[in-house]
Amino acid sequence: MANKTYPATFLHTNIAIQDNVFEAAIKTEVRHLVFYGSSCIYPKNCPQPIKEEYLMTGEIEDTSEGYAIAKTAGILACKTYNNQLKNNRFIALIPNSMYGPNDHFDLENSHVLSALIRKFHEAKTRGERKVILWGTGNPQREFIFHEDVAEASIFAMKNADKLNNMHYNIGSRVDFSIKELAHMISEIVGFSGEIEWDTTKPDGTQRKLLDSSRFLELGWRSFTDIQTGIKKTYEWYVKNLPFGVR
Repeated sequence: MANKTYPATFLHTNIAIQDNVFEAAIKTEVRHLVFYGSSCIYPKNCPQPIKEEYLMTGEIEDTSEGYAIAKTAGILACKTYNNQLKNNRFIALIPNSMYGPNDHFDLENSHVLSALIRKFHEAKTRGERKVILWGTGNPQREFIFHEDVAEASIFAMKNADKLNNMHYNIGSRVDFSIKELAHMISEIVGFSGEIEWDTTKPDGTQRKLLDSSRFLELGWRSFTDIQTGIKKTYEWYVKNLPFGVR
C-alpha cells in the first residue's frame, strides 16, 4: 500500500539516503560498505528463480516502480564507485523479503510478514472471527531472517576479495504462497478464525524466488527456517507490543 500511495517519496528518500551515505563513505575512507537492494528491482515476469543478470531486462512491477528504480540506482552506484576507485569497497546485496525482531509492524508501511503478524494478533486479542487479507493469496514469496542477512553481510565484507563487481542475491532458496504464510502465522499466533481474501485488491508480482547460487558458491549458507523465524519474531512482538495492543 505504501509503495503504491507514495511512489515519489520512496524514490526521493531512498536516492537521497544512498547518495549521501556513499559520498560520506568515500570522504571517510570506509573499508567496505554494504548496500541492500530489493527483489523488486527485477522484471515482474522474469524466469524463476531470478538470476542477477535479469536486472533491467524487462518491465518492473508498477506498484513498486519508484522504490525499485531507487534501489537499481544504488546497485549501479556501487558498481561505478568500484570501477572508479579500482577496488571492491562497495558491496551490493539483494536480500529477499527480510523479517525478524525489531521489524516495522505498521499495517500500511510494513512488509507482508510483519503486517500479518499484527493483523492476526489484534484479531485474536479482540476476539474477532475473521481476518480479511488482500488479493488471492496465490503469489509466492521468499523470506529470509534478518540475522541471516547480517551474517551474509559480514561474510561478504570478509571475502570482498573473492567478489566480482556486481550485485549478489541473498535468499533462503525456499518460497511460500501468501496463503501458506497466512496459515502459518495464524497458527503460531493462535488465531483460530476464518481468513477471507479480498480479490478486488492487487496481488503484485506472482513470484519472486532468488537464485542465490553465486553467493552460496562462496561458502555462505542461510540457516533459519521460516517456522523458527516467525516464532522468534512473534515472541519479540508480544514482548514489546510496539502498538500497545494487548
